[in-house]
Amino acid sequence: MTGAVHLIDASLYVFRAWHALPPDTLDADGQPLNAVHGFTRFLLDLLERVRPSHLAAAFDESLTHSFRNTLYPAYKANRALPPAELERQFVYCKQIAQALGVTVLADARYEADDLIGSATARLHAHDLDVVIVSADKDFGQLISLRASQWDFSRDLRWDESGVRTRLGVRPDQVADYLALTGDAIDNIPGVPGIGAKTAASLLHHFGTLEALLARADEVAFLRMRGAATVARRLREHADLARLSRQLTGIALDAPVPAHHDDYRHRRPVFDQIEPICDRLRLGPMTRTRIRALGGEATPPVRIDPAAV
Repeated sequence: MTGAVHLIDASLYVFRAWHALPPDTLDADGQPLNAVHGFTRFLLDLLERVRPSHLAAAFDESLTHSFRNTLYPAYKANRALPPAELERQFVYCKQIAQALGVTVLADARYEADDLIGSATARLHAHDLDVVIVSADKDFGQLISLRASQWDFSRDLRWDESGVRTRLGVRPDQVADYLALTGDAIDNIPGVPGIGAKTAASLLHHFGTLEALLARADEVAFLRMRGAATVARRLREHADLARLSRQLTGIALDAPVPAHHDDYRHRRPVFDQIEPICDRLRLGPMTRTRIRALGGEATPPVRIDPAAV
């Protein structure tokens, strides 16, 4: 096997398509297909550009019942659940990914981040490099000499030094950094009053969250604005910081395929995909791209400029 295994944060790109495209294409039941069409375009763009030998797409299914909700019931409680019309499209997106020969990862207890983290660990054990296709800063904790990150939509790539440039900490400190700052989007509390710059500075001095909490009294003597207040907050909210650390760490033991062959890209066979294309109302340009991806001869078609 040559090249890196690409692991796609699929839910991110489904949501982006949902927000970016108008819901003007409907399925047979009159339900919108905008997220499906946008995700399909993204996936075809990636497959055509990279021609990866191995890849997988991870989807979130544990929006309200992940292991993090057991630890902290308020986790992501501030987020509205996807509307029914988007949930329906998530099912379609999984189907189109499978039809295009992409391994799909999903689990009721683990989030897409955990599935990607666990797959990364399994693939590293086989001495394989990984490219994580996502813009999510949480993945910084997985970046190493064998793993990089790629924001496909903006065509931005970064490695370990890129994590340091973006967050001010090393990849192995990212989960601790996020535990200190908290995350309003995921409703992770963090330590009140500690922002990004302070968190990075503290970890620069103390190395890890546990070392910082154990030596919190020393923080008052740092040349840092409000150092005494920061030290007091760390003492008062140590338990909250440790809880937050359990929430920010990406799991590496989720149930994912163990062997690299399980991530091999399977060339799509258009005759098998055509019923899905019909059901999802994928236009002639998309069908032409799928045929080409599978190495099949493309029959003459009349291209409608408004087609997908």
